[in-house]
Amino acid sequence: MMNAVWLFLVVAAVVAGAFSGRMAEVTTASVESAKAAVTLALGLIGVMAFWLGLMRVVQEGGLLWTLARGVRPVMVRLFPDVPPEHPAMSAMIMNIASNMLGLGNAATPFGIKAMVELNRLNPVPGVATDAMALFLAINTSSVALAPLGVIALRASIGSHDAAGIWLPTLAATTFSTAVAIASAKLLQRLVAPVTAYAPAAEDAGGSGAPASAEPDEAVLGRPRRAEPWRAALAWLVIALIAAALVVSLRQSVAAGDELGAALRAAATHWLLPFLIVAMLLYGWSRGVAVYDAMIAGAREGFDVAVRIIPFLVAILVAVGMFRASGLMDLLVAGAAPFTTALGFPAEALPMAVLRALSGSGAYGVMAEIMQKHGPDSHVGYLVSVLQGSSETTFYVLAVYFGAVGVTRIRHALAAGLIADVVAVIASAAAVSWLLGPF
Repeated sequence: MMNAVWLFLVVAAVVAGAFSGRMAEVTTASVESAKAAVTLALGLIGVMAFWLGLMRVVQEGGLLWTLARGVRPVMVRLFPDVPPEHPAMSAMIMNIASNMLGLGNAATPFGIKAMVELNRLNPVPGVATDAMALFLAINTSSVALAPLGVIALRASIGSHDAAGIWLPTLAATTFSTAVAIASAKLLQRLVAPVTAYAPAAEDAGGSGAPASAEPDEAVLGRPRRAEPWRAALAWLVIALIAAALVVSLRQSVAAGDELGAALRAAATHWLLPFLIVAMLLYGWSRGVAVYDAMIAGAREGFDVAVRIIPFLVAILVAVGMFRASGLMDLLVAGAAPFTTALGFPAEALPMAVLRALSGSGAYGVMAEIMQKHGPDSHVGYLVSVLQGSSETTFYVLAVYFGAVGVTRIRHALAAGLIADVVAVIASAAAVSWLLGPF
């Protein structure tokens, strides 16, 4: 399916550009998008190296083993093909948890790690398994408890209720995630199984056999006992950071800031550094050589980030050409009468269409819409909730599948796009229902 989608985007962009007189824009987009893809991948190398290094620290300390056992009942039901204590389970948990907290920089490396581990269970390399497709669908629905980035943008534009999107976003993302899971489960019954793509037995040469499904203790890490003095020192550091946070909040409130605004600022600026320190202290308290583990994980992250560059170039060039050709504008104009009649403002359509194609493009359109119409207007709330309750499907697909060389994606794209459409509908319904008329 991905072959057909990619070919359609490129060919349609060239044909549309030829008839609309925008061939110059299409040509420029093909070059600039390729440059942007490499720049994006290079920027991702550092992020992935750092966060996979941190993940290696807590893996060797045994935290992921503990997490996997704690959520086993839910994950086993969702992913029956993945052994409960396999490294893939832990990586998926960390990815989902990072997404829920709005830690996008941490979620991507964890997601790629999950795909790498899921691929070790893959009976036919290069073909997406049911677990891979479901995991991508969950990521596409963008489980989010705290859309901190969108809240911060709304506050910077001058919103009087920057955090007012929290409840609608939670409602929309909960509904879209439920539909994403249901659609992935249903579609996997309607498409050919993974084994249908396997080569003939005489040609397989044994290469299609899955890796061992047993937990890899060298990667996952068995729980270790914390050394009492190290654990005490780690808790002391955590307590000191918490005390500093309380002091900072009191100073902000004394300076005239509202408590809610101070808490949101603290979550935005304190959460990520706190998570970094907590992960390092966890590993150190259990005797992990944190620097050596960090380097080993970072090396793995570097290698994976380099491997995804060709996939990013291909998908971002196709999307850039499609936008430059004017086809997206035509799609928006054609759909506007129908969506307006259904209560979805035409002003938000560019954001809805672009969200699945380009994360940076959608973010820019969202900021432009809020600046033009106001962050606290109906359309301002709507695009904010949409940004927080959906994900860039094609980017996630290119990065995650590119990391493991999957080219036959089966029903993964269909499940992701269904989640995107539901996110749009759920966002509009949540804004109208929870925020009332404007």
